[in-house]
Amino acid sequence: MLDTLLPAATLIEGLRRRDWSALEVVDAYLARIEALDGQLRAYLHVDPEAARAEARRWDERAARGEPLPPLAGIPVAVKDNICTRGVPTTCGSRILEGWRPPYDATVMVRLRQAGAVLLGKTNLDEFAMGSSTENSAFGPTRNPWDLSRVPGGSSGGSAAAVAAGLAPWALGTDTGGSIRQPAALAGIVGLKPTYGRVSRYGLVAYGSSLDQIGPLTRTVRDAALLLQVIAGQDPLDATSAPVPVPDYTAALGEGIAGLRIGVAREGRGEGLQPGVAAAVEAALEVLAGLGAELREVRLPMLDYALATYYLVATAEASSNLARYDGVRHGLRVPAPDVVEMFARTRAAGFGAEVKRRIMLGTYALSSGFYDAFYLKAQRARTLVRRDFEAAFREVDLVALPTSPTVAFRLGERVDDPLQMYLADIFTVPVNMAGLPGISVPCGFADGLPVGLQLIGRPFDEATLLRAAHAYEQATPWHRRAPALAAAA
Repeated sequence: MLDTLLPAATLIEGLRRRDWSALEVVDAYLARIEALDGQLRAYLHVDPEAARAEARRWDERAARGEPLPPLAGIPVAVKDNICTRGVPTTCGSRILEGWRPPYDATVMVRLRQAGAVLLGKTNLDEFAMGSSTENSAFGPTRNPWDLSRVPGGSSGGSAAAVAAGLAPWALGTDTGGSIRQPAALAGIVGLKPTYGRVSRYGLVAYGSSLDQIGPLTRTVRDAALLLQVIAGQDPLDATSAPVPVPDYTAALGEGIAGLRIGVAREGRGEGLQPGVAAAVEAALEVLAGLGAELREVRLPMLDYALATYYLVATAEASSNLARYDGVRHGLRVPAPDVVEMFARTRAAGFGAEVKRRIMLGTYALSSGFYDAFYLKAQRARTLVRRDFEAAFREVDLVALPTSPTVAFRLGERVDDPLQMYLADIFTVPVNMAGLPGISVPCGFADGLPVGLQLIGRPFDEATLLRAAHAYEQATPWHRRAPALAAAA
């Protein structure tokens, strides 16, 4: 049986050499899903026959000697808030249960054009609102390193699927850390591109000025390959940027001698788990040993970024989720009049965390409070961005922990929203500033994975990937697999 823990780049090379067929690859992952997903609950929807049919189509084209696109026959998992034509897209919410979009998101169009085969849609916190994938209306996802713990969120299903070998790679979304934080907690690579680098068309909106689609992968090279396919301007998304897309794999092996990496003292504060701090410090020493120059930088607004984020994001959520009213699509709860129908539908369809954020955002936008909360948060957001601009005048990258702790236990923070929100303290500033960030495995604390976060200048994902790849190749962490995965 094909090893489903192989990097996607290795699968691509094997398919080109005809070491295995696309159908053999897809069958291996489908068997893995059937064997393990009952424990993990990484997927919300899998269509084995559709995946096999697509794999056969690529095998037939290969047999005829036709030219093939770069990802022909390679499986991919996709977070269930990214629209997939004819395939359920629920956002982990009862209010969209059973909804099948009539169109593909732009990232899906590009994946299909590149030859990727959709394995299924992965679990998430409802409407991507959460840091643990416990807020899904269809049940939580479990961390493959310890089934009693969360995989992070909101892209926890995608992270768990990749970590456990249920997919070679996956797409997630990142509004305040929802790619990077679960990547850290699951011991894989997670890349949040620059805001505007990847089209958001077909992404079900949570925070429109913050949301970004990106890859979760086993290796940095795989992240570069997947970003190459999905990046680029899209006429269907006014926020996508007309910035050329470089060859992200070209410079991966160039090393990092002379690269200036800023170490923020604010990333060493209260709440940082000692084992996480030790792993991140050791990672910085490795980077220095590879020739990088470490410099201390100041990010004074980091202390205010979390509060700022939870005003901006909830305000945007309040506006974006107003469209779910029982009229156009999704759940409708019968009622004697339309106003009561709105109220009953939203009460039944939304979970507790989504309701909490809608109410917070509505309050922040309401008459009499707009200036005091939302407008002030937007001004603070500008200061967060200026902190990074000042740092990048001195350094090429900034390093922070990805998460202040390792994966916490299921149920541990469900009734304590503040503690849950603090899981994002090191990731939300990147979204506030619209910057690219990557999390790479950098060790273990208490037997669980730790992630190192590197942050780059706008649209400089190439440098980010080069530094992350250099670190990865000098360390063994990306070759580790959870016992659940290794034993299956």
